[in-house]
Amino acid sequence: MRKKGIDPAPERGGRTSWRTFLGAHWSTIAAIDFTTVEVWSRHGLVTMHVLFATELRSRRVLFAGMTPGPDDAWIRQIGRNFTDPVDGCLREKRCCLMDRDAKFTTAFRNMLAGAGIEPVRLPPRSPNLNAWIERFMRSIKSECLDRMIFFGEDSLRRAVREYVAHYHAERNHQGLRNAIIAPLPRPTMAVGRVRCRERLGGILRCYH
Repeated sequence: MRKKGIDPAPERGGRTSWRTFLGAHWSTIAAIDFTTVEVWSRHGLVTMHVLFATELRSRRVLFAGMTPGPDDAWIRQIGRNFTDPVDGCLREKRCCLMDRDAKFTTAFRNMLAGAGIEPVRLPPRSPNLNAWIERFMRSIKSECLDRMIFFGEDSLRRAVREYVAHYHAERNHQGLRNAIIAPLPRPTMAVGRVRCRERLGGILRCYH
């Protein structure tokens, strides 16, 4: 029974599986994570820390910010942006998944908790528990960031924003049954010329 994932009778039903937890709170869960990108600057190669947030239900992604030095003051400002009562991306969420990166400081987590958002810290070395944003990180790196050389922060910022726009409006998603998150309005045509829309010099393309 244990090999089949079935607990002994006294314990059966006493624990909630991760799948069940996510299904019960799907619309109120967000996830956040950092990735790093190397950027050429006047002082040589600089590592930029780029933060993203995603809503699990819709797969929408927010580019939260980037910095070469993610100190406590910077991450606390990000927390204020996240929890802003007017346009904060986490203002209607109840749980926020994050790994145990030291950049997610105690002050940052307390700020989320004070806004009614539970910071759910995942166990060490468990990427499958935050698979949605991990999959986005793989996509943006393989389809965009790993294919470019960045000279200055502005070039990286532009590339990230272009990819996020492409990700939302032009890219199909298998997890959404090949739907597009926020498709652009297009005229309905049964027959017509196939057109290509390019971003970043042709690195990102879509056809319609």
